[in-house]
Amino acid sequence: MATKKKTDETEVTGETAAAAGAESEAVEAKAEAATEEAPKKAPAKKAKAEPAEPAVDGEEKKVHKGKRAEKIGVVTSDKMTLTVVVRVDRLVKHPIYRKYVRKRKKFMAHDEKGAKIGDKVRIVETRPMSARKRWRVVEIIQKAEL
Repeated sequence: MATKKKTDETEVTGETAAAAGAESEAVEAKAEAATEEAPKKAPAKKAKAEPAEPAVDGEEKKVHKGKRAEKIGVVTSDKMTLTVVVRVDRLVKHPIYRKYVRKRKKFMAHDEKGAKIGDKVRIVETRPMSARKRWRVVEIIQKAEL
């Protein structure tokens, strides 16, 4: 009968001991190869993290942050400093009756264009400028008739 040897707290017969030894050597060789390959792969990752090539002819690249919401409405109040209240009207189909209903909403907008009451303006969403002001006037589409 074959002799018994203990390897790694398990009993193995003499015939399988050689096979187990060969397997463990193969596993160790793979581990060594993996440690040698790991540093070679790391610089490749660093190359990807580098920024893209600089702009040509002094042109600056614009970072696109997505399309900002735009609304068109009528100025209802201009009594505050650099702020106007814009009323935006929209038509919404009623979910049950299928009739169009007019909805109105007021937005406070930052105004450096000098819009007056009754002007039709285009507003665009922006960063919060105060507690209730998150829009700014981009252009005055139509001046109010006096």
